[in-house]
Amino acid sequence: MSDATSENLLGTYLKDRRTRLDAAAFGFAGSRRRTPGLRREEVAQRANISPTWYTWLEQGRGGAPSADVLDRIAVALMLTDVEREHLFLIGLGRPPEVRYQASESVSPRLQRVLDALETSPAIIRTVTWDVVAWNRAATLVLTDYSKLAPERRNILRLIFCEPRVRAAQYDWESVARFVVAAFRADAARAGAVSHVAELVDELCRLSPDFARLWADNDVRSYGEGVKHLRHPVLGPIAFEYSAFSVDGRPDLGMVVYNPATPVDAERIRKVLATHID
Repeated sequence: MSDATSENLLGTYLKDRRTRLDAAAFGFAGSRRRTPGLRREEVAQRANISPTWYTWLEQGRGGAPSADVLDRIAVALMLTDVEREHLFLIGLGRPPEVRYQASESVSPRLQRVLDALETSPAIIRTVTWDVVAWNRAATLVLTDYSKLAPERRNILRLIFCEPRVRAAQYDWESVARFVVAAFRADAARAGAVSHVAELVDELCRLSPDFARLWADNDVRSYGEGVKHLRHPVLGPIAFEYSAFSVDGRPDLGMVVYNPATPVDAERIRKVLATHID
């Protein structure tokens, strides 16, 4: 067996993390310490687990820990979300359950990424499909989100409750079915099912079509594909769309609509050149 496969990855990681912590900051100042960081029994105390059990974990004994134990150790060691995920991957062979955190903002750097896509409409949406950032091309081609109240910048509300958006779709039924299925999958993946319950109830009341499609329990990934629109200025136009996750922000996803042909791109460029913000 190689050193890589025989190495106690969990124990090594736990020891490394605890030795990086300042004992005094946690109120454990006192007798002179020969090694930096927290002692094993201090981590166990903070995690409310047996010192013997924690020692066994660092020594690679006692079998796999439970998710609850790893969660408590993650808190005790002040792990970041990325560090907590790594702890679960090496301790249990799987990531932890998602902890959904709502957010309504993006970084200036991420906004600049959108703005750099001159002829490609691009948006940032949350897992509840609220649009929280967009570029100029999206304003002209999709929707001018700046003119909508924040609660109205929701893709499902637009698809099911806005006649203009519905009329722009070549096959509204197919688009609506796809949107509902992808939305359901996104919410479940992000651990936001309970968070979207109010929105789902509202849409079921407002739209019999949404209630019908929601009852089908379909799920789909957003992925990539082709979108056709009837635009009031551009006329019929096609886009190749791709969806991307935002690293470090599981609550956000980016969707980019690239013009399907150079002709489509040039039409958008001309409209952008003549449009006054």
